[in-house]
Amino acid sequence: MTTTSQLAKRFREVLLDGKWIANTNFKDQLSDVTWEEATVKIDSLNTIAMLTFHIDYYIAGLITVFEGGDLEIRDQFSFDLPPIESQAQWEKLFNKLLHDAEKFALLLEQMPDSKMNDAFVDEKYGTYLRNIDGMIEHCYYHLGQITLIKKLILSNHE
Repeated sequence: MTTTSQLAKRFREVLLDGKWIANTNFKDQLSDVTWEEATVKIDSLNTIAMLTFHIDYYIAGLITVFEGGDLEIRDQFSFDLPPIESQAQWEKLFNKLLHDAEKFALLLEQMPDSKMNDAFVDEKYGTYLRNIDGMIEHCYYHLGQITLIKKLILSNHE
């Protein structure tokens, strides 16, 4: 198995279909969340919708680079979620995440292993491998937050 195919497998595990490390994934955690639940604000925590947007923002930004474009994402905009005011808007965001995650994994699988040690856009950002590993770790970090926020929301409804 190539390095890129192993990374794509790990990426899919945290987002789409895995159970290995966290025994869950974004798709499982978000599939039964309503738009009202996704937008509940608990103290100073981000909402589930904000975290979903945040993760997709970075995935979409890396896809642009994978496709030969510029690195246009900026941390300061990574939580600029437009208001979610309906189930349809929430489902659009959720489905965009799933679509972008699969596209990311497919593009990653098509990359040659030799690219993993290349500079990612600029040497200051490290290598492709470092950025892809970082994306996977970033996803696990926010998956944990989503899981806990969801439990808090559901416990308040009981």
